[in-house]
Amino acid sequence: MTEINTAVPAALSGLDAVDWSALTHAYGPADDVPGLLRALCSPDEEQRHQALGALYGNIFHQGSRYPATAAAVPFLIRMAADPALPDRAVCLQLLAALAIGYDEAQLPGGIAIAEWRAAVEEVRAQDPEAIRAEYDAWVEAAGDDRERRMREFRRDMYDHDQHLEAMAAELGAYDAVRAGIPALLPLLGDTDAAVRTGAAYVLAWFPEAAGESLPRLLTRLDEERDPVALATALVTAGLLGDDGSGPELALRLRPFLTAGEPVVRWAAATALARLGGKGVEAAVTADILAELVSCAGEPGPDEPRVPFHEGDTRGYSAASLTLLADRYPREALDAVTDGLAATTGPASFPVATAALRLAFGDPRPDGPGAFTDLTEPQRRLVRVLAGLDKDTWRWANFWDIVRSWGLPTPRDALRAYAGLPEE
Repeated sequence: MTEINTAVPAALSGLDAVDWSALTHAYGPADDVPGLLRALCSPDEEQRHQALGALYGNIFHQGSRYPATAAAVPFLIRMAADPALPDRAVCLQLLAALAIGYDEAQLPGGIAIAEWRAAVEEVRAQDPEAIRAEYDAWVEAAGDDRERRMREFRRDMYDHDQHLEAMAAELGAYDAVRAGIPALLPLLGDTDAAVRTGAAYVLAWFPEAAGESLPRLLTRLDEERDPVALATALVTAGLLGDDGSGPELALRLRPFLTAGEPVVRWAAATALARLGGKGVEAAVTADILAELVSCAGEPGPDEPRVPFHEGDTRGYSAASLTLLADRYPREALDAVTDGLAATTGPASFPVATAALRLAFGDPRPDGPGAFTDLTEPQRRLVRVLAGLDKDTWRWANFWDIVRSWGLPTPRDALRAYAGLPEE
């Protein structure tokens, strides 16, 4: 890395008052974080780029967060809010990642924050000795030596204190970003469209603050002229809506289903699907379905990308179609299966997951039974899965998805199950 600029802008006031060496990240003591935050404020683009990569690698390592993560958040919030600094939208993207990890795991429903908090408290209240005893009993109940060795490995890998520390660090980072929402709300009206987009995206993950952020977002809808910023605000509004706001909010979002920009129409359909069609008559629900079906296919090469789902509108659309499955089961499954047939590699993962859920319901490791007993839409999906290219099937993640529904792996085994010829 090039020499880091040591000048401290106002946004980083108090940076050296933090005992960073007492905090940890993925690689140990976090005493490198202050220099990286300073570099992220540098006028030198290469310094900023390298610092950003390092922060994604240490305080957000493959989605994990650490004690040092929450400590970095207030400085990143002030950096995002300071119009004199560069790359403010980048800071907002990083803040969202620090708060929730990879957003795909939270979509299409949004953050279940009450359940998250309850899960942390449940682990906090557990007796480590009692957990160890449960693991010992589980090992003893193994059916054979191979299963026993697997269970012993899982028991020996479990560290209650480490597990609790990791959970607390993740929730701590989330709450640190939540504490900065008052500073982020004004950015919805920033002069920079990328900053407006980033601010709306961060706000999407804090339903506990919806009373503050949702009215500000709705005010922006009629003022926003940038398609991506508008689309992001629409999706965020849908994610922040709850049972009480559903019908009224749906009426507010409905007009955007006929917007001129495809990305805005998609965002309105995504938000309305998340709201469950509350306050929406059948004809409008059909329009929502049609828009999501269209986006579950091949995205256009020049289509603007929103930050959700890493810009993968096909994957997000497939997930959203599962929300309409009770009213349009066949149409939703057919659309997602069509989209799956056109995917390859990691892009297949969320689409395959949505398709399998639409076809078979919740994961069922016992399997769906004989191929001849499946319905035609189910058989078609299995044939599409078995026909995906070897670049897709080389991923262990994809095998895990297929196995979650009890279907055979590897590819040759699934092809045999579906009665397809060997390749």
